[in-house]
Amino acid sequence: MTKIHALAAAVALAVTMGTAHAQALRPEVGKPLQQAYELIKAGKGKEALAKVREAEAVGGKTPTETLQIERMKAAAAQRAGDHATAIQALESLHGKTSGAEQGQIAEQIASAYASAKDNAKASQWAQKAAAAGNNSASLKQLQAYLQGASGDYNAIAKDAAAAVQAAEGAGRKPEEGDLLRLADAQQRTGNAAGQTATLEKLLANYPKKDYWAIYLGRVRSKAGFSDRYALDLMRLKLATGNLSKTEDFMEMAQLALQAGLASEGKAIVDKGFASGALGTGAEAERHKRLRDLAVKQEAEGKGSIEQRATAAASQKDGNDLVQVGYAYVTMGQVDKGLPLIEQGIAKGGLKRPDEAKLRLGLAQLAAKNKAKAVQTLRSVQGNDGAADIGRLWALYANTNGG
Repeated sequence: MTKIHALAAAVALAVTMGTAHAQALRPEVGKPLQQAYELIKAGKGKEALAKVREAEAVGGKTPTETLQIERMKAAAAQRAGDHATAIQALESLHGKTSGAEQGQIAEQIASAYASAKDNAKASQWAQKAAAAGNNSASLKQLQAYLQGASGDYNAIAKDAAAAVQAAEGAGRKPEEGDLLRLADAQQRTGNAAGQTATLEKLLANYPKKDYWAIYLGRVRSKAGFSDRYALDLMRLKLATGNLSKTEDFMEMAQLALQAGLASEGKAIVDKGFASGALGTGAEAERHKRLRDLAVKQEAEGKGSIEQRATAAASQKDGNDLVQVGYAYVTMGQVDKGLPLIEQGIAKGGLKRPDEAKLRLGLAQLAAKNKAKAVQTLRSVQGNDGAADIGRLWALYANTNGG
């Protein structure tokens, strides 16, 4: 990172040696500086520095000539990896400039010190750059690097949290880098609750597959998470592109079949075969047997679903209505399933009311009623995993169009 900053600074300084500046210099100064500029562009830092020395040796230099020599010396030295010379030239320049340019040069000095592995002075100059009004992305990146190198994760967390809050307060989404720094610092300082909240902000603003994988991996290992929601977790993995392994397809299909959701189990098996995760290798025959079982159970389930719905309606409580209703949803018959779930919840006597609410939210999502689904899913309570699953589905719906 520091090398990138140094080279960027070298190019930036060299670019200042444009035609307008060259016209203000005497030929004996301007010619070697122009040659140095061309050598810097060609990546020949040592040769460029030698040309700068030629210009520096000219007597009777004007203030403008001295300033341009220092600029080119700093650029050439950084390209050559001569950090000491670059720092000397940059610090000389800093004292002769003002305004926005002073902040830019302070950043370049910070970068040069970082390249020289003097992070203490690099941090001091980065602070000077910020104080001078420099809020460039490259300075923020350098500051993040320096904070990470310092190992002071409490300070990193505080700084990153402030950046996130400032963005949110201004109605902007936080920078991805700030959220990542904050999550990392929270992990290193043992702030599990804070890290969870930050990861959710990452998912809300940057719903990348890798971030979903990290978060979903944490959910299953969370204290109190019930195995009842293992299938729900795998549904989220599938939706976010994180279900690809053979064992994952096998486990998800088997869990669906065990839950009496044969149509979903059959759909998972079909996706596994289509992707090549199932149907090949030493376990190919086992995969085919699972597919045959899924086909058989799906046929049986479809044949008995209406009878089950009638029986569920005659029960004193709504548990069976919710179960049958959700089975309809997994068959793709949302128009039949959603009303049954609603009836089951209204009838009451539910063993797990939050799970029923979760099924309702997922059914509403399947019905393309995102607004109502998100509202329902966010209202799911409990500490057994139901609330986590509901909140994540709501997040997914909001970032993927439902």
